[in-house]
Amino acid sequence: MNRPPLEVADIVRCAGQSFVERSHKWINGQHEKVLLAITRCRTAALGGHRDQCADCGHTAISYNSCRNRHCPMVRPGRDLLTGRVEVDECYVGGLEEGLPGRLNLDKALIVVAAQEDGPGIGRIRMRQIVDASAASLMPFVQHSVEPGSVIHTDGWLGYLPVESKGYQHEVAFLKGKEKTPSELMPRVHLAISLLKRWLMGTHQGAVSHKHLDYYLDEFTFRFNRRRSKSRGKLFFRLAQQAVAVDPVTRHRIVHPTSAKAKAKPQSVGSWWVKRIPT
Repeated sequence: MNRPPLEVADIVRCAGQSFVERSHKWINGQHEKVLLAITRCRTAALGGHRDQCADCGHTAISYNSCRNRHCPMVRPGRDLLTGRVEVDECYVGGLEEGLPGRLNLDKALIVVAAQEDGPGIGRIRMRQIVDASAASLMPFVQHSVEPGSVIHTDGWLGYLPVESKGYQHEVAFLKGKEKTPSELMPRVHLAISLLKRWLMGTHQGAVSHKHLDYYLDEFTFRFNRRRSKSRGKLFFRLAQQAVAVDPVTRHRIVHPTSAKAKAKPQSVGSWWVKRIPT
C-alpha cells in the first residue's frame, strides 16, 4: 500500500517536543520513550533491509519498525480486493432441518469475497460472522474491498447498503433463473466449495467454531499463494508474518471469547494486520 500523506509520526516530529514541554506535570519517562520510538519508526535511524523482486530485479529499501506496542505503525492495513468482487455466504457444519432462510443454531456462517481475474479467481477473503444481517456483512465488505469496486451479490437484503458505502452493486437474482447460483456467481462458489473440501478432507471436519477463524486464515493464505513459483518466498512470507502479528497465548487459543483472551498482547512486529492472509 502507498504511504499516506500524513502519519502520526509526522505530527509527533513536528509538535512532540512542545507537547512534552506543556505536559511536563503529568507526562513521564515511559511516555517520552513511546514518542521517541514513534518518531524513529521505519526510518534509517533503526536500520533496514533491501528487498529485490525475483522477476524484474526492482529493489526497494524497507526500514525497520520500532516494535513498540503503542506505535500506530505496527498495524498497517493489507491490500484490499479491487475490480469486480463476488460476495456470498455459506454454512460450515452439519445439516439443520426446519430452520427458515439463513437462520442457524449449530452451524457456522461464513462470508466469502472472491476477486474476479478474467474467468478465474484472484485473491479471496473470508470471515466468520454471527448472522447475515447488513450489520455483519457491511464491515466485512468495507474491510476487504476497495471503495469504488463492483460488488456482485445475490438479492439478499443484507447487501442493500452496498451502494451507500461507496461501491457499485451488481445483483444476481437467483429466483426464477434457469442458471444455478454456482453458474451466476461461479468464483465465490468455487472458493466456498474448495474450502469445504479442504476442511472435510485435510481436517476430517474436526474444526470447532471458536477456532474456525484461524483455519479460514490458513486456507486464505494458501489459496492466495497457490500460483507462486518460489516456494522459498512462501516460507519467507510465512516467517515474516509469524513475527509481525500479535503473540497468541495458549489461553487465547483455548478460550478465544473470554475477557482475558480479548486483552491485547504486546505487539512484536510491524508488517501486517493481525492474522492476515493476502
